[in-house]
Parts: sequence; C-alpha cells; structure tokens
Amino acid sequence: MKWKKIGDILIVDSKFDEDLKDNLESIAARHNVKSIIKIDQIDGQKREPTISLLYGNDTETIHKENGCLFNLDLSKVMWAKGNNNERLRIAKLVKKGETVVDMFAGIGYFSIPIGVHSQAEKIYSIEINPNSHHFLKNNIELNKINIKANYDRMVPILGDCALEASKYSADRVLMGYVKTTHHFLRPAMECVKDGGIIHYHETVPDKLIETRPYERVKKMAFECGEREVEVLNIQKIKRYAPGVEHIVLDARIY
Repeated sequence: MKWKKIGDILIVDSKFDEDLKDNLESIAARHNVKSIIKIDQIDGQKREPTISLLYGNDTETIHKENGCLFNLDLSKVMWAKGNNNERLRIAKLVKKGETVVDMFAGIGYFSIPIGVHSQAEKIYSIEINPNSHHFLKNNIELNKINIKANYDRMVPILGDCALEASKYSADRVLMGYVKTTHHFLRPAMECVKDGGIIHYHETVPDKLIETRPYERVKKMAFECGEREVEVLNIQKIKRYAPGVEHIVLDARIY
C-alpha cells in the first residue's frame, strides 16, 4: 500500500488491501490522522474527485508544504501530488516586480508559493472550479498574502482560462495542467509580454520530449504575431504512464 498524508488525512492508493479494513483505527492512530480516504478517480476539466471514505467522517484539512498553508476538502477538490518541488522551483524563479498569471490555479498550488516566497508585484490566479476557487480565496487569507502586502497582490478569478487569461499582461504565465494544455496556448500567448516566460506543462512520450512541446509552443507563437521562442529549460516532473513523462517547458517569448 502506498499512501500520502495531506494535513491530518491519509490518502491510500488503489492497491489498498481489503484485509486492512479491520485495522483502520490503528492505521489512523499510527499516522496521527482523523480520516482515511481512497481517491477513485479525478473527472473532467474541473478536476473533481470521486473518493471512498474508509475511516472517519471529515475530509477537510489544512496541509503545510514548502512553508505554505493549503486549506482544502479532499472530497471536493484534488491535491496535485508529486509536484511539490516544481511549485517551489517556480516560486524561486519569479523576479521582484513581476506580474504573474496562473492559469488552472486550483486551490493555489503555484500561486500561494509565489505569494509567500517571491516578490511578485501582482498574481492573477484563474480557476474554473467554484470549489477550488473557494479554497483558493481561503488560502490567500490563510497565508496573509494580501494582508502583508497591504493591497490586492493576489487576485482570485473564477472563470475559464481560455476566456480570462488574455485580459491580462504578464511577465510570467503558468500552465500547470496536463492532457489538453496545448489547447490553451493561444490565450497564454496573448497574455505574455515580449520577453516574458511561459511555463508550459505537457504529458509527452519519452521520444518526443525534446521536440513536441517546443513545436507546439513555436507554432502558436508564430500564429500570434510571428513571435519567437527561446527554450530556457525542460523540466521533468514525474512519470505519468509507462513511456510517458509529465514535463514543463520554460520558454521565453519575444
């Protein structure tokens, strides 16, 4: 059995042994958690989870990661596991005075570390799921991001990235989503300033890592005013499936 502790809730994987069900109370005590859940699937564009509650009756918690606090309800929103190093990497790349647009912001997986660890001037966090947007707002308050800045430094936006992103002008655009991220490259390209950076996530076969993500970004850059693309980095995040890697392409757009 593999497991992940989020706040005071234990998430077990699909290989959870049915024979362990009689020992759930002792498992909860050993891990010091109030509930044990299994995530059955994540559905659709809004990334909504279907879970099995194996022990306890409360699925809302506060999780601490990289010095940031995240309030979430695991029955309503997903926790993007395995990306914690990437979230901190991006936060450390953000320069003083930057304007950041976080597409697919969720509960603030990338936005909150940027707000806590960087000196970004403004952060626009766009999320289509009303439940995730609710917890995003909670997490802005929980980490006192706007309170400490004494102005609305982080702005949570409930809406579709395809419609909202191009309304803003950003030094840095985050595209922390997979499977269909390439469908949103046009609004990202329309949002990023000359000399700005797009962090484009993609799930890609190993043999295409060096070519397909770049070609997709390059094609859209050309369509949006014959812009140029400079590849700064290709970061491997985690194995997505056999022979398929979740990667991030860091690209400067001119």
